[in-house]
Amino acid sequence: MRNTIVITGGAGFVGSNLIKLFLKKTKFNIISIDNYSTGLKKNHIKSKRIKYFKGNTSDIKILLKNYKLKINALFHFGEFSRIYQSFQNFNKCFNSNSLGSQEVFKFCLYNKIKLIYSATSASLGNMGDDKNLSPYAFTKSKNLELLENLKKWFNLKFEIIYFYNVYGDKQIEKGSMATVIGIFQNQYENNKPLTVVKPGTQTRRFTHISDTINICIKAWKRNECLHHSISHKKSYSIKDVAKMFNSRIKYLPPRAGERYASALTNMSYNNKVIRYYGKINLKDYITSFIKTKKKINYENS
Repeated sequence: MRNTIVITGGAGFVGSNLIKLFLKKTKFNIISIDNYSTGLKKNHIKSKRIKYFKGNTSDIKILLKNYKLKINALFHFGEFSRIYQSFQNFNKCFNSNSLGSQEVFKFCLYNKIKLIYSATSASLGNMGDDKNLSPYAFTKSKNLELLENLKKWFNLKFEIIYFYNVYGDKQIEKGSMATVIGIFQNQYENNKPLTVVKPGTQTRRFTHISDTINICIKAWKRNECLHHSISHKKSYSIKDVAKMFNSRIKYLPPRAGERYASALTNMSYNNKVIRYYGKINLKDYITSFIKTKKKINYENS
């Protein structure tokens, strides 16, 4: 009986939130695989229905050898997922996104397991040319090509979801892998200037974690090898997002691989992309965050 869901990166930001939703909405057992490069043990959820395995996706065949006949689907979220940092940590990016992901794809193929893969909007801009801007975008783009061929050659079943600058509960706020909104929130809490990479006019579509994982569940329920995207209709420049915090701004030098805008597309690799739009607005989220912090500071004063 295939009553188990596997989530790579299950101790990370998106993975831990998805596990929480699966526990609430379904009766499936969950297996998390995470190497804890960015995932945290504090994100673990106490439940008899969850098993947490520490390991790399390149070893997935070994890690799941006793479970392969029990797996309903595998959500592959355990990849290296930063643009600028992929220049500084190319080996980590390549080992995770190319070597590790290929092992995940083969594991799903050989054991007839449906794959739900997290793609990135970073590979869609400029008619697809943005895929060559960074090692991160390139490796993710090549994975999509491989998946399309595995479908054509061997009938691999998958659903692909394009993520757009996810933010919210359990986002990374410190270190080199921190997210934009996570960085801004941490700097605001510590009364530091908000750091904006020049020129600051580059725009992004920020999508709340709740909207993102709801679409992950929706995509999982389908069985059509479709491409999905979850973003917000409204886009903001990084400079305008920083201004929402009503804090000082400090500009940083331009970075390699920086793209001008988050791109929306109707097609990817000759497949129609089904667009979904989030309900939670970034400006409302930041306003609520600031209000809550001010209330806490007032009560503690």
